[in-house]
Amino acid sequence: MCEIMRSLVILSLLCYWVYMTTHSHKSSISVASQSTEGTLFVNGTAAIGFIDDDFVCATIDWWPPQKCDYGTCSWGSASVLNLDLDNAILLNAIKAFSPLKIRLGGTLQDKVIYQTEESQQPSTSFLKDGSELFGFTQGYLPMSRWDQLNIFFNKTGAVVIFGLNALRGRTISSQGDAVGAWNSSNAESLIRYTVKKGYRIHGWELGNELSGNGVGTRVAAGQYASDTKSLQSIVQNVYAGFEAKPQVLAPGGFFDENWFTEFIHKTPLSLQVVTHHIYNLGPGSAGDLIQKILDPSVLDGISQTFKSLQSLLEKSNTPAVAWVGESGGAYNSGHNHVTNAFVFSFWYLDQLGMSASYDTKTYCRQTLIGGNYGLLDTNTFVPNPDYYSALLWHRLMGNKVLSTSFPGTKKLRAYAHCSKKTQGITVLLINLESNTKVQVRVSTESPGKLSYLNFQGLRGSKASQNVREEYHLTAKDGELHSKVMLLNGKALSVDSSGNIPALEPITVGSSDPTTVAPFSIVFVHIPGITVPACK
Repeated sequence: MCEIMRSLVILSLLCYWVYMTTHSHKSSISVASQSTEGTLFVNGTAAIGFIDDDFVCATIDWWPPQKCDYGTCSWGSASVLNLDLDNAILLNAIKAFSPLKIRLGGTLQDKVIYQTEESQQPSTSFLKDGSELFGFTQGYLPMSRWDQLNIFFNKTGAVVIFGLNALRGRTISSQGDAVGAWNSSNAESLIRYTVKKGYRIHGWELGNELSGNGVGTRVAAGQYASDTKSLQSIVQNVYAGFEAKPQVLAPGGFFDENWFTEFIHKTPLSLQVVTHHIYNLGPGSAGDLIQKILDPSVLDGISQTFKSLQSLLEKSNTPAVAWVGESGGAYNSGHNHVTNAFVFSFWYLDQLGMSASYDTKTYCRQTLIGGNYGLLDTNTFVPNPDYYSALLWHRLMGNKVLSTSFPGTKKLRAYAHCSKKTQGITVLLINLESNTKVQVRVSTESPGKLSYLNFQGLRGSKASQNVREEYHLTAKDGELHSKVMLLNGKALSVDSSGNIPALEPITVGSSDPTTVAPFSIVFVHIPGITVPACK
């Protein structure tokens, strides 16, 4: 009998070990969790970067429902041509940002013909054809659809960037190069139609992923510079008499230092924004995406790209600034239950924080909707966790970026900005540890100011300065694959009318450290910290 009981105990322990091993990416926050503490140092002497008010941006792509990756077709009706513009959730999701930058573009933009009055009327757009560049035939943008889109953007207050077809007029050589000058006539026709109709466009971007080695094909840097000058000339001409003219953006591709250096040096007066793309986690089919997302060394790896582009712009005779024009983390449409789940907010918010610290002005997420990496669900339009992460960033993180350092665990990622439209600073804390909570105190290195954030020396300070506001983000049931995000323990969801929920903080006494639970994210608004950079 004793032997049977002993065997049952061993079997139970074995089953428990197997369960914990196979559920290693599930957060389990319990009394058994470990705890550590540390001080986050925020240098408020001067800002290290400046971001746009509408830093958060999202894309709408051109992919048709027939776009499939690894046997999965994840695009549905989420393209520029077929997205349901009457959906209440979509309308409210964009309006909540007031404003949200939206970039219309992607691979197939370089195969689109605009059906302006001067254009030949088309047939069906984007038929699947493996013999065609990018696997699809040409597409067409009817002006009736362009009208619908602009009415929608006006209603939502969106700030629009439109990606133009940069391959028109070129031929593809046997070596895979796109040869010849850009034929700008169709693009100019669209721009003139847009101005005639009174539609507001924030920026016109030339091409998609044709820089460096390109994706599918490529254009030489010198030729691309010449084409960008042509676009700038068109914009200046068509918008003559307008006090504010749209920006010219390019090249919308992956950073190649030699290519970008030549391109930027040859466009000193014709380019306002240098756009580059990021998919640093590899293909959406990769089985180790979560391991990469939770690995600080992988997250840090892309910093060299930000640093190199920042240095290049500083050394060049150009007023152009850097944007991330498209970034979905994992290419080929992402990975269901990873790039549209809670775990992806670790990567996404870290990207926002890191890019801002290198003076990136805008960051466009692939996608607003579509594929497996949308801020909104492709079929239901219900916000995925990253939507709420993006909205909190947009509302809390101000223009000025502050330097931070956390000497404790490398799995505690930390970023700080001057607070948005209010006093103080806002800190973003990301805990990649699975079973260790981190107690964080904030210290400012500003001379003559506070040491630790306990405010006991602030005699006569306002009551609001003796507290802080915290927004704790966790996954439902601690499951990193969950598409439900909890804010301070409450599930975030739209109501029956498609309204975005209020994002309310908890109020905490300033003398207490911030507790960052395992596998969690915390925004901390600290109104009582005043630093020179934020004045």
